[in-house]
Amino acid sequence: MTNPTSTTTTPRETNSLAGRREWTALGVLMLPLLLVSMDVSVLYFALPAIGADLRPSGTQQLWILDIYGFVLAGLLMTMGALGDRIGRRRLLLAGAAAFGGASLLAAYADSAGTLIAARAVLGLGGATLMPSTMALLRTMFTDPGQRAKAIGLWSGVMTGGIALGSVMSGILVEHFWWGSVFLVNLPAMALLLVLGPFLLPESRNPSPGRFDWLSVPLSMAAVLPVVYGLKEIPSEGWHPLYVVSVTVGLLFAALFVHRQRTAGSPLIPPALLKGRGFTPALVLNLVASLAMMGSAIFTTQYLQSVLGMSPLAAALWSLLPSVFIGVAGPVTAQLVQRGADRGHVVAGGFAAMAAGFALLALVGTDSLWLVLTGAGVLACGMVAIMSQLTDLAMGGAPVERAGTASSLLETSAEFGGALGMAALGSIGTAVYRHEMPATAPAGARETLGGALATADRLPGPTGEALVRTAREAFTGGMQGAAIAGAVLLLVAAVGAAVTLRRTGR
Repeated sequence: MTNPTSTTTTPRETNSLAGRREWTALGVLMLPLLLVSMDVSVLYFALPAIGADLRPSGTQQLWILDIYGFVLAGLLMTMGALGDRIGRRRLLLAGAAAFGGASLLAAYADSAGTLIAARAVLGLGGATLMPSTMALLRTMFTDPGQRAKAIGLWSGVMTGGIALGSVMSGILVEHFWWGSVFLVNLPAMALLLVLGPFLLPESRNPSPGRFDWLSVPLSMAAVLPVVYGLKEIPSEGWHPLYVVSVTVGLLFAALFVHRQRTAGSPLIPPALLKGRGFTPALVLNLVASLAMMGSAIFTTQYLQSVLGMSPLAAALWSLLPSVFIGVAGPVTAQLVQRGADRGHVVAGGFAAMAAGFALLALVGTDSLWLVLTGAGVLACGMVAIMSQLTDLAMGGAPVERAGTASSLLETSAEFGGALGMAALGSIGTAVYRHEMPATAPAGARETLGGALATADRLPGPTGEALVRTAREAFTGGMQGAAIAGAVLLLVAAVGAAVTLRRTGR
């Protein structure tokens, strides 16, 4: 029997069944995946305490929040390709060490600059961990049925971690100091560093070719300006700076694509995109992420600003829809294994997400359970889609390109999330501003947060009337964005049924 620690090349596809070692290794891999996804939202409740302690400027506060996601998105493709060359386990363990060290530095940061630097290194570590976990999963589970189950669990952990991060930060900050939100990363990373060399097989592309270093800055120049511009548009509007940022990113994306077509050993081999169902999976994954993140910016604001919940109470309530996420992926995998067509299952996931948006289109200013139900249906549809598209893309990609394939999927999700916040957020903002009366104060006509802040400075009845009007206008904007999202998802459902009809089970 081959010792997994001595396997240094990509194994042949044997479709052998995974045993106890592989399933235990999967559990170990879930820990860093959960923490990486949690770190997207872990600062939501810690930021006020950080502000009081480190006193960052407004710009520094934005970088504390955003630098993690920017570095993560910008380096995913690079790290996926690098793992295929130097070994996915080696890259995973190096990333775990970097993530743990950066977590320690962030926890005891004594200045805003130090915390920003630590968050950047956390993004670097996250960019190594995410594609490596999926690539190793692809290597360990060669049987299609077992791989589908493992990917279903992976998808559920990935989706649930984002919701859990904000709640975890709220609980920790309430009982400890703000640095504790980073220290929780250390035990999981230590466990991975101890058990990883024994449980995880090493695998890499045996013939990777030369590493295309020029593609690295081109990929970052393509991703970062687009993600930055799209994330800023919902809150700041279509400012020329953000439009230029997106345009510059798209120009670099064109240069990056040209480089991949002409380089002798490209970072992203064009042949990978021609694999069965791979490109449709990327596009559909982008659309699903667009809808999920686009809905999240409304549901979180609704709980806090419309229903008046505290941030921690809103985060705890938002966990309720996540209860069903853990079963959505495995149940979907069972449907496909029992004969359901993959295209129809993915189309059904999009239809479920559309139904979730339809429920959100019916909300009023006091519709807690309707919002939670809609969010739950959306999340279940998302996990069903993600698990099947990930299984399709990873199962069809050559095992020696597993890291690259995983990084492309995750990059498409990053783009989709940013685009969802920009597109649906802009629709909601436009409806809000249209429904606010022209006589309302200027700040109140821009955002619901501005209206609530303005109302605090007005006499009782006048302020209360402004709050009611602003909440109704925000709810109208949420309804408009939900209708647009539902239409988009129904189109995606038809697209999935057509483009994935020949991808089998």
